[in-house]
Amino acid sequence: MSGPVRVPALSPRRVLALAWKESLQVVRDPSVILIAFVLPVVMLFLFAYAVSLDIKSVHIGVVLESDGAEAQSLAAGFAATRYFVVHPARDRREVQEELVGGRLRGFVVIPADFERRLASSLPRPLIQVVTDATQPNTANFVASYAQGVLAGWLAARPRVVLLPLSLEPRFWFNPEIESHRFLVPGAIAVVMTIIGTLLTALVVAREWERGTMEAILSTPATVGDIIAGKLLPYIVLGLAASLLSALLAVTVFGVPLRGSWLALIVLSLAFLFPALGQGLLISTLARNQFIASQLAMFSGFLPAFLLSGFLFEIGSMPAPVRVITHIIPARYFVSSLQTVFLAGDVWPLLLPNIGAMLGIGSLLFGLVRLKTRKSLDV
Repeated sequence: MSGPVRVPALSPRRVLALAWKESLQVVRDPSVILIAFVLPVVMLFLFAYAVSLDIKSVHIGVVLESDGAEAQSLAAGFAATRYFVVHPARDRREVQEELVGGRLRGFVVIPADFERRLASSLPRPLIQVVTDATQPNTANFVASYAQGVLAGWLAARPRVVLLPLSLEPRFWFNPEIESHRFLVPGAIAVVMTIIGTLLTALVVAREWERGTMEAILSTPATVGDIIAGKLLPYIVLGLAASLLSALLAVTVFGVPLRGSWLALIVLSLAFLFPALGQGLLISTLARNQFIASQLAMFSGFLPAFLLSGFLFEIGSMPAPVRVITHIIPARYFVSSLQTVFLAGDVWPLLLPNIGAMLGIGSLLFGLVRLKTRKSLDV
């Protein structure tokens, strides 16, 4: 009498059949196409054009209390810079109400005795800078750049004493200091988080709601077959969305790609591993689309947006929060994308990030394997 037939742990035939079934479901679902291909375009346009950390055309007042030629020359220096939109005034009371009303971000006072202060050998302030500190970053910019305009004006005066040391700042990787050049790569990481985590969680949870998951569990397919069959279409979908986003970043938004497309593909695949694992784990724990979407937003999108270094510097965060960022896959993906786009294929920096993403993904898939059983029991 023959013994029991052993079913292989992972059957390529069953995996391909399940992947084909999942691919057909993706093609027939318009929401999947919208999330995978339309959402990346919309988000990249928003972060490239609507969201900017560059501070330009800041409205300030310049109060010219002196009629001297030197004071007028300095006032012209403030008006000539592209960073300020100057509102001239003769009395500071004219601009104080504008500052209080939020129509100005600060004002510069060139005092009536400006020439005398300039000629004095005593260390006296030449101008007064008043800023609106309700927006601290803008206030710091106004104060710092006003001092820079004054320093540049002093350096250009013919009677200035030349210093023995001349400083010429140089900016590496982003010499134009354009914020969209690091915002757009970070936005790609956020988009990939949505596609990998939210989309996977919703689609699998939808199968539980519709009862089709029970039909899959009743087939000879093993848990490994089901997980692999679910993953393959979304790996292809996520990789296609990543390449589309990168192509838009380079051709439309002018972000330089100093690295290689191969490095970009490797990083995208490494990030999809934990992102898809997180989505599958969410759908395993929450067999309801609404709950799955809330968990995906809370555990996927928000950490990727706030704790990945995309908008906020991780080094400026409190120590407990910095520890938490180490378990956020998007932290490593954002850093890697910015490196590939702005610096190049710096593999000593990329490989540790790839290893971290694969490690987090292995942990998530281990949990998925433990929680997924061929049983209808919750």
